[in-house]
Amino acid sequence: MATTPTEIDPASVQVTETDGKAKAIEGRSPWELFRARLLKDKPTLVVLGIVVFALVLAVLAPLLWKLGVINPTKGDISLLNIEEGSIPKAPWGGISAAHPFGVEPGTGADVMSRVIVGVSLSLVISLAAAFIAVGLGTVLGIVAGYSRGWVDFALSRLIDLTLTFPQTLMLIALSGVAVELLKRVLHLSDGALVNGLYVALVLGIFGWPGFARIIRGQVLSLREREFVEAARSLGAKPGRIYFKELLPNLWAPVLVYFTLLLPSFISAEAALSYLGVGIKPPMPTLGNILADSVNYADADPVFFTIPALVIATLVLSLNLLGDGLRDALDPKSNR
Repeated sequence: MATTPTEIDPASVQVTETDGKAKAIEGRSPWELFRARLLKDKPTLVVLGIVVFALVLAVLAPLLWKLGVINPTKGDISLLNIEEGSIPKAPWGGISAAHPFGVEPGTGADVMSRVIVGVSLSLVISLAAAFIAVGLGTVLGIVAGYSRGWVDFALSRLIDLTLTFPQTLMLIALSGVAVELLKRVLHLSDGALVNGLYVALVLGIFGWPGFARIIRGQVLSLREREFVEAARSLGAKPGRIYFKELLPNLWAPVLVYFTLLLPSFISAEAALSYLGVGIKPPMPTLGNILADSVNYADADPVFFTIPALVIATLVLSLNLLGDGLRDALDPKSNR
């Protein structure tokens, strides 16, 4: 009986020399394969550098503010032309060595300082929301896919119900009541912290259903695999099967979805700040900076262009990073 040859991925093996003569074929681990594919993808490495730089900047922003290197809330009215609508006196939005991104019309604050802090706050809110969404989606998707029966039915209907709520409308409609409730429950007085927490919670709570469906579909096939059957026959409890047997086989879609979800949350946070929901000025986020800049789009186009380019670059980099990670993690992708 003839058999068809099995196609072997050249990246999955490596040839080594032993004793200077014989050559042996050594298998590569999934991590080594992932790293080899990723290192060959130059565009993904470039956007990975941009994302890492943004994350480092986000972490260092509070320290830089405390040390006085940046100050997003301190303005200098002497840099503005009051007679012409409080726009910067210097051309190109007041760009100079002291203010590389120019100064903000109306306040004279350093735009670069505000953008740095805005990137930090927007990333923190988006990361928190993404962790909530991916965490809920992963756990509920695993439980629904493995349990079947009434548990699967109840969780599937919960997913359908959550998807029916308009996320943006819910954020705007519940903002006043929910923010005051969070202040009372958590005993917080910092308005920026409470508003940021509210946006992260709502984005995360309404962002998990789509991912839960993906995970459920993956688990429906994994639950019939031999290693799950073996664990079940040995008396493993559902909790062990969820997190010791199934979850390690789901890291690829979890990682890819997280990197693809993050830019959508950054865009959502910016849009909500533009609509007045979220962190309020003078504390800057990318959204409220862009909202302020719209008022000066004609008089000072530089002030509008720079925040828009920062948002576009960050979102595009995260999207391309997600695509690159998906290709590197997929052994069937075209490399």
